[in-house]
Amino acid sequence: MYLKNVLKSSQALFIRMSKHPSCFRLTGDILNDWTEGEGRRVLFRGSVADLCPLAPNNVNTMAAAAVAAETLGFTGVQGEIVSDTALKDFHVVEVEVTGPDGFLVHTVRRNPAKLGAVTGSATYNSFWNSLLSVPYTFHFWMMD
Repeated sequence: MYLKNVLKSSQALFIRMSKHPSCFRLTGDILNDWTEGEGRRVLFRGSVADLCPLAPNNVNTMAAAAVAAETLGFTGVQGEIVSDTALKDFHVVEVEVTGPDGFLVHTVRRNPAKLGAVTGSATYNSFWNSLLSVPYTFHFWMMD
């Protein structure tokens, strides 16, 4: 219930995903010229509405957040994808939520991942555990 209220009252939501360039599946030629050892490069920063068509296999977290933050939606939620050749063992997801009265939460998650993997190795367990808790969560969601 708390998370639901936070997302409903959020004034801004920003999500950054940083991965090794081999882990992105992008449309177009945004990342065709990467070279090993080049370091960090911001590939896109803008609305999740504009980002989703560019990286449809890499932005599920951002799309889900845009749905959950219903007052912001896909055009209001801001996303950034970053290519970083130093990230050979994990993906990094940063989320920043801004709310009323100076409320701010910034989280950083490192998800172990192999080179070339679109999804980190901890994602499947996390997703499965979320599914197992849906009836329980749904019951309390409906009570609000």
